[in-house]
Amino acid sequence: MKEMSWKTFVERKKTTDLVIIPSGAFEVYGPHLPLGTDTLVANKIAGLVAERVNAMIGPVLEAGESSELEDFPGTITISSESFKQYLWDTLRSLEKWGFKDFLFVNTHLGNVPIINQIAFEFQRTPGIRCAQIDYWRFIKAHCDGIIESGELAHAHASEAGTSVMMHLYPDLVDVSQWVNEPPKFNDLFPDVITYPPFSAFTNSGTIGNATIGTKEKGEALVNRSVDRIVQFLQESWYPAEAAVIR
Repeated sequence: MKEMSWKTFVERKKTTDLVIIPSGAFEVYGPHLPLGTDTLVANKIAGLVAERVNAMIGPVLEAGESSELEDFPGTITISSESFKQYLWDTLRSLEKWGFKDFLFVNTHLGNVPIINQIAFEFQRTPGIRCAQIDYWRFIKAHCDGIIESGELAHAHASEAGTSVMMHLYPDLVDVSQWVNEPPKFNDLFPDVITYPPFSAFTNSGTIGNATIGTKEKGEALVNRSVDRIVQFLQESWYPAEAAVIR
C-alpha cells in the first residue's frame, strides 16, 4: 500500500478484502545478521504470500516488544502498551477502508501475545477475521528433512533463521562472523515460567549453530512455509475461490 497513490489504492482495494500486516523487531540477531532481520523476513514473506493470493500489504510494524534483549547494543524496544495501541489504530484505519480479513505475518516472539490480544478483541466486530503466523515457530512444523541441528536449529539466529536470511537477503549475511554457541543457561525448572534477560542465554545473540545454515535450506523453508500459508487461505478462509482470492 505504501507505494500506491490513493487512486491506485481505491482501484486495487476493489479486488480484495485481505490485508497482510508484517510485524518484526529491531534487535540483536547474532553477530552475522542485521538488527532488522525479523522485520526484513516478515516483509518478504508477506510479499511472497500476497503475490499468490491477491492480498494487499499494510503498514510494516518495524520494531516490537524487545525488552528482554535490551542488554545488546542497537536494540529498540516498544512497550507493550504503545505497540498495542499503534496496532489497534492501524487495524481500525484499515477496517475503515473496507478490509475484513487480517493476516499477521509476525517474526518476533515478543509481539505474539500482544497480537493475540488485539485479534481476539478486533474479531468482536461482525465480519472481521484475524490470523497470525508466528513465523519462526511456524516453520518448526514444516522443516522435516531440511534442518540438521534439531530443536536448536530454531533458536535465535541459528540454523533456520540464518538459512532463511541467506536465501532472502544474502548480501546482509556476514558468514565471517557467524558462530556456534550453545545456550549457556541450563534451566533446571522448565515447567516454571521465569523471565531471565536474553544475555543469560548467549554472549553473541546466537543460540545454536548458525554455521550450518545454507541458502538451499533457506529456500526450502521459505517455499514450504509460503505454500502452507497460501494453503490455509485458499482452503480455510477462501475455499470457494480456491486459488483466487477475491
